[in-house]
Amino acid sequence: MSDITRIDSGTRMSGAVIANGFVFLAGQVGEPTSSVTDQTKECLAKVEALLEKAGTDKTRIVSTQIWMADMTDFAEMNAVWDAWVPQGNAPARATGESALATPDYKVEIIVTAVL
Repeated sequence: MSDITRIDSGTRMSGAVIANGFVFLAGQVGEPTSSVTDQTKECLAKVEALLEKAGTDKTRIVSTQIWMADMTDFAEMNAVWDAWVPQGNAPARATGESALATPDYKVEIIVTAVL
């Protein structure tokens, strides 16, 4: 049986969980009053901070799910993503449209990485 490490753990969820060499991040959101660009930047900054706490970085991301409140914002989100993802290290990725926790959230990013 492998150890499980929980990072920024609370009553409802942990910010990240490390198990079997994988790092599973909870969905990250930005400030609900900001633009898609700003929310995406904030999500990705939170992803980087959690990966650092776990002892890894964005070059080790293997899978990403991006949920958007409105797919008409897809190009705006992708402009931020494309500038952020390390060249040659793009993860497998899926993007979909969904109602998020509050109507003011425009983007939620969920990441799985390896140590």
